[in-house]
Order: sequence, then C-alpha cells, then structure tokens
Amino acid sequence: MLDEDDLGPADEALLDMLNEGRVTAPYVADETGYSLQYVRDRLGRLVEHGNAKKVYEGLYELVEDPRERDDRSE
Repeated sequence: MLDEDDLGPADEALLDMLNEGRVTAPYVADETGYSLQYVRDRLGRLVEHGNAKKVYEGLYELVEDPRERDDRSE
C-alpha cells in the first residue's frame, strides 16, 4: 500500500474520483486534463500497490484510500 506521502496531485485526483465510484482511464483523463497515458500509469501504480483493483478490462475501483488509512492511525 502507498502512504499518503507517496501521492502526487494526479494520485489525489484519481483517489477522489475512485472514492465516488468505478472509473476508466479515458474518463479520468477527460475530467482531470491529465494525458491518457499518464492516467493509465498512475492507475497501474495504484493497482500495483493494492490501493485500487482492475475489476474488468479498463475498469478500476478503489480498494483502500491511503489518505484515510493514515488518518485512522493517528
């Protein structure tokens, strides 16, 4: 799992959108203005670290928001 300190602005935007529900990379790119490839890279990083999961080809959902985990541990 990623720590809150590991998150950049794009990760924050992705996590905000994932907190609202499932997303696709093209949708996130359209909504945030980040490039599609950059969004795919960031989603892949969130999946790699267990914060998100791919539920279907190109469809992602939140597993655990590292920002909330850090808040609970304080």
